[in-house]
Amino acid sequence: MKKILVVFIFVFSTFISCTEEITTYYLIRHAEKNRTDTINRNPNLNEEGLERAKKWADYFKDIKLDAVYSTKYNRTIQTAKPTSDSKSLEILTYNPRNMYDSIFQKSTKGKTVLVVGHSNTTPFFANKIFGKEKYKQMDDRDNASLYIVTIKGKKKTTTIEKVE
Repeated sequence: MKKILVVFIFVFSTFISCTEEITTYYLIRHAEKNRTDTINRNPNLNEEGLERAKKWADYFKDIKLDAVYSTKYNRTIQTAKPTSDSKSLEILTYNPRNMYDSIFQKSTKGKTVLVVGHSNTTPFFANKIFGKEKYKQMDDRDNASLYIVTIKGKKKTTTIEKVE
């Protein structure tokens, strides 16, 4: 009887651990922007940026995304568009002043999400999700960093990759 109970507990605990929701956030900064007009606060991507946006779509081609989020700026939307188009997903907007609020957490729980932001928001968004101050502000010319934050149950992991 004890053996049956031990086997039952093992099977039950394995089942419970396998059914934990996994939430994964991919956070990137917008691609290279047009810097010719230094007073333009909402520039478009330059040619290099448009190419990088396509490379991001290629990077995510084999990753199932449930949602794509962007701030309301031209450069972030243009960075997100090739990926959202390839996944037939609408680009959802978020306010970087309210990063990872309860509404965002609830709507993304258990999903795989791409978030496109800025050099001064992307690492802080990753920190907010991770729950620790791990990343500093990005260099203004860094358009290749990919922050990945995964939540499985109460365990959170985070990594950063360079995608050239």
